[in-house]
Amino acid sequence: VQLQASGGGLVQAGGSLRLSCAASGHPLGTYIMGWFHQAPGKEREFVAAINRDGDTTAYANSVKGRFTISKDNAKNTLYLQMNSLKPDDTGVYYCAADRSVIFYDINANGYDYWGQGTLVTVSS
Repeated sequence: VQLQASGGGLVQAGGSLRLSCAASGHPLGTYIMGWFHQAPGKEREFVAAINRDGDTTAYANSVKGRFTISKDNAKNTLYLQMNSLKPDDTGVYYCAADRSVIFYDINANGYDYWGQGTLVTVSS
């Protein structure tokens, strides 16, 4: 599967953005899907995951209540709605696909396919 992330940009603290991740080559419903965040100078960290059916989600504590992961299998697209953004949310966001049968993995190494990332900058 090929993944193409988009939707990043510059936003003020407290604002919102919606990231998209378009999949091609294979149905999105085949995978557990995740979003990861890499802040400048730091390692890639888990943000959220969604299961194959789209009816179970998981979030990092830092984004719970602010971010929502969803997907539209018919459009083969994954989303991340980000509200109440903070300067600490700044960084590159990556979507990823995991072939595992176990939901879910917070480790980036557990994911098999990656999008190219989209940059989010939150100004204070």
